[in-house]
Amino acid sequence: MGRLFETWNLKGLEIKNRICVPPMVCFGWNGDDGMATEKSVNHYRAIAKGGYGLVIQEATCISRQGRLSGDQLGIWEDAQIPGLKKIVDAVHAEGTPIFVQIHHAGVISSEEDRVCPSDYTVSHKDVEKHGRELTVEEIKALEEDYIQAVRRAYEAGYDGVELHGCHSYMLSQFMNRRVNKRTDEYNADDMLILKNILEGIRKVVPEEFIVGIRLGAFEPTVEDGIAHAKWLEAHGIDFINVSYGFSQDADPITPDGYPFAAAVYGGKCIKEAVSVPVFAVYGIQNGEMAEAALEDTKCDMINIGRGVLVNYDWANDVKEGKDPGKCLYCAKCLWRNQVEVCAGKVLLERNR
Repeated sequence: MGRLFETWNLKGLEIKNRICVPPMVCFGWNGDDGMATEKSVNHYRAIAKGGYGLVIQEATCISRQGRLSGDQLGIWEDAQIPGLKKIVDAVHAEGTPIFVQIHHAGVISSEEDRVCPSDYTVSHKDVEKHGRELTVEEIKALEEDYIQAVRRAYEAGYDGVELHGCHSYMLSQFMNRRVNKRTDEYNADDMLILKNILEGIRKVVPEEFIVGIRLGAFEPTVEDGIAHAKWLEAHGIDFINVSYGFSQDADPITPDGYPFAAAVYGGKCIKEAVSVPVFAVYGIQNGEMAEAALEDTKCDMINIGRGVLVNYDWANDVKEGKDPGKCLYCAKCLWRNQVEVCAGKVLLERNR
């Protein structure tokens, strides 16, 4: 391998290679209280043993109103800190750094009173969802929810946080001008909500605490994604983890013959435009692809998601020259509730 197993440094944090485990929500693992369970602790412990440079914990919600589902991990109250600290301690015990993704679903929420920057209706997983327009007072309260969630993350011992600003969720909704049609100071162009959140975060955590963002490359166009990335760099973001934005209202592109997904191309475009570390993601299935994507994009890290679910030891196996297996993209994922019949796992075990 070339760059894949290089060590590098992110704002003083030593990272042993360029493989990141991105946030992947484990539905059905926790209760309505948002508290971390031993199942989650053991899951992240097993991942940390797999040889990855960095783990980013699944989308962890800043409020009950913003949940994806009633069993989502939470970081909306101090009582949740001890459980989250168990996850941190389990990962740190394996010598691996961990960030937590800070999340609010906005119009995609599973709650009845859904909110959005503007009055908006979207079809999400074949379900029509409507979000009412947030008031300015509600936006200010939302900003404080983000800030206090980051304060809790610091107190729980995480090495950093990743603000969830893509995948059609709240911050993505604010940045997409086709969704956010406000004409006040919280319009899509001025990025005021992110400005206030970032300024507030720096008042409650030390300067060395790492604050990054999961950013949509196409929000709604790649030109918008690049502009957002430049703005974030100018306002002190520590890294940008590139993915898809508000997918129901965006224009992803790739050049003819491009060997990787549009999200990877978006990461390449953003990396060319900024100097802060940039992560790329989507559809990377083996070490050769990961190395090629690093070379093509010049990004700093490659996310391996589904491959890690199939094989917790993905990174170690790639380093040792073994077949790490791959996700087979089944029509219905069985991993979460029937992991023993996950087709990718079964195939990997059969081939060994």
